[in-house]
Amino acid sequence: MSQTLDIRKLLKSVVAYKASDLHLVSGSEPQIRIDGKLVALNLPILDGKMTEEMSYSLLTEKQKKEYEEHSELDFSVVLPDIGRFRANYYRTMGDIACAFRIIPIEIPSLDDLNAKPIFKQLIKREKGLILVTGPTGSGKSTTLAAMINEINLTEKKHILTVEDPVEFVHTNKGCLFSQRNVGTDTKSFAAALKFAMREDPDVILIGEMRDRETIEAALTAAETGHLVFGTLHTNSAPQTINRIIDVFSGDEQPQVRAQLSTSLISVVSQALLPKVGGGRVAAQEIFITNPAIANLIREDKVHQLYSQMQLNQQQTQMVTQTQELLDYLSKRMITKEDAIQYANRPDELLRALGEL
Repeated sequence: MSQTLDIRKLLKSVVAYKASDLHLVSGSEPQIRIDGKLVALNLPILDGKMTEEMSYSLLTEKQKKEYEEHSELDFSVVLPDIGRFRANYYRTMGDIACAFRIIPIEIPSLDDLNAKPIFKQLIKREKGLILVTGPTGSGKSTTLAAMINEINLTEKKHILTVEDPVEFVHTNKGCLFSQRNVGTDTKSFAAALKFAMREDPDVILIGEMRDRETIEAALTAAETGHLVFGTLHTNSAPQTINRIIDVFSGDEQPQVRAQLSTSLISVVSQALLPKVGGGRVAAQEIFITNPAIANLIREDKVHQLYSQMQLNQQQTQMVTQTQELLDYLSKRMITKEDAIQYANRPDELLRALGEL
């Protein structure tokens, strides 16, 4: 039975159905994610042996050894005529399981994403920290790739990316790219950032700011004349700032707040919502540091940031998620149920809709 399922054919179906992910877990038929929802493919239920045969067919000997040693494996794979995928192998109830995420080979531009004009201004900055945040699968990598692509089209810079694994593969247009895979090209994010300063980068992209060491290195790089991009799994700017500060011990926090107040340029927090009629749309909250906000960060008044974001928006170009959701609702792009489900501040949204 295992011969009837070919992993390449399954990955081809991800492309054919315009899905984002493929899941192989024993005890279930293969499932794909379309517009954010899982759909089971009408195929035999997998067992451990079938899943292992299929998943191992994509691995090198070194990768097999790593998976067997750690029971976890992250890698990217390019299948000619099919596409590029980010893969994660893990164990569940003793069996191997896999999650594949499709990575477009064509890198979208900011215009393709209908990004707001502020994005083209942010990437012109010479130094500082720009964070794109949101839950897994909210399109953070795509937004970052489009911003980096814009720099590639308009500047002449050295762009260093550190990712686990490398997702979008950029070709040198105006810029020179050095893209590093954690695990094969460098031991860790922190190690790569430690040596980055000797590699003369202008722009550094950090796939994920996971730990204290990486966050510390990112802040230092942003302070010392580099434009640094990074991601965090947080839902708003205040939550992002608190997460960064909380990684450090109490006596170090004033120093970190001072660093953030001078180096943080912007936090873009996004969620992907189902679009009426199919597809998905990104609801983005855009936070930009200004002198008043820098002051609040320095003085440990992060709880006041949200109200600051709502002031003088014509000048600041900041947008709250509630405003973005209301805009999509007025254009009938999303349903009210989805808007409430994805809202960071559902009460505020309901009040704006006159329902509270």
